[in-house]
Amino acid sequence: MPLRFLTSGESHGPALLAILDGMPAGLPVNAQAINTELARRQQGYGAGPRMKIEQDAVQILGGVMEGLTTGAPLAFQIENRDHAKWRGKPIEAFTVPRPGHADLTGAIKYGYHDLRPALERASARETAARVAVGAVCKLLLAIFGIQVGGYVVAIGDVSAVLGDLPYQQRFVLAEQSDVRCPDLAAAESMRQRIHQIIQQRDTLGGVIEIVVLGLPPGLGSYVQWDRRLEARLGAALLSVQAIKGVEIGDAFANARLPGTQAHDPIRLAQEVLVRLTQRAGGLEGGVTMGEPLVMRAAMKPIATTLSPQPTVDLAAGKETPTSYERSDFCPVPRAVPILEAMAAFVLADALLEKLGGDSIDEMRPRYDALRHARLSDLQMDGGKHYFWPDEPFSPV
Repeated sequence: MPLRFLTSGESHGPALLAILDGMPAGLPVNAQAINTELARRQQGYGAGPRMKIEQDAVQILGGVMEGLTTGAPLAFQIENRDHAKWRGKPIEAFTVPRPGHADLTGAIKYGYHDLRPALERASARETAARVAVGAVCKLLLAIFGIQVGGYVVAIGDVSAVLGDLPYQQRFVLAEQSDVRCPDLAAAESMRQRIHQIIQQRDTLGGVIEIVVLGLPPGLGSYVQWDRRLEARLGAALLSVQAIKGVEIGDAFANARLPGTQAHDPIRLAQEVLVRLTQRAGGLEGGVTMGEPLVMRAAMKPIATTLSPQPTVDLAAGKETPTSYERSDFCPVPRAVPILEAMAAFVLADALLEKLGGDSIDEMRPRYDALRHARLSDLQMDGGKHYFWPDEPFSPV
């Protein structure tokens, strides 16, 4: 059964809800592990004033008994503390769409008489529910030695220089930085750039790198378009608000190289097939290679700016500047755990697809029996084969 989830709730509604279906039985889950990820989502220089109001905490409403998943759907609730300021109070009509937001497209699609239903649901507040789902997926992956981490590699025109810094060290250094950048010099420049943009009443975007360590080879598939992991991961990361581009490995740099320089040569170390480069980012043909999986996501500057932008008042029928709705100045550091959560969900689903099983105990021996990139796991006989024989094939 595929892993799947749904979220519900509005930015200023009573709560956010999520249901995660397909998680096997026997996985240890507790609220604290989820709350740790929720707290990470609220941390980062450049966050707006709402982060001072919300202190997200999850309630697990189903699917867990005595600290273990039961195999039933998991249900989560995250209270919106800001709801109290909105409940039962008259709200001015919102008829001035912001360029770059879902205000106008939502009204066109659903026929709203006010823009607020679109902005309430399209808001990145919804991602708190995704982070709760992703936290459980991370717990499942960790059982099998798989770790999902992320960090910021660019904010505006400031880029990190990471060189050969090990991924594990990047994760640790990023969490010690309020802009989540492991390059300390670049992090200081990013902080200064965010401070400048706040003074300029504007917003900044950036680039986030997500890395997954410990993946076995063989997850995903090339046999159908929607089973390729590139497609599944790309869709998941692009579904996050303000993410407008994704690359896996050195995709855009590779596009400018000849083929002999763009791929990862296969070498033999004793009986193990190894790659000395990581240009493909850990995926070939939609399938994991057993190498670190490296993805980058481009986040645009978010649409809500203190400085007005040209738009149209849909009720008055005339051009007008935008009005400000409380928001972040630079959401890039806060987006790291959100993108980690979406990657964790896709890879947890791919792992369950590969292993099957209704419980962790069933999955463990199947994981131990997986093939790896070793000659002994690849039983090539070197003989001739007739894939399309003229006569019906009869096994001897």
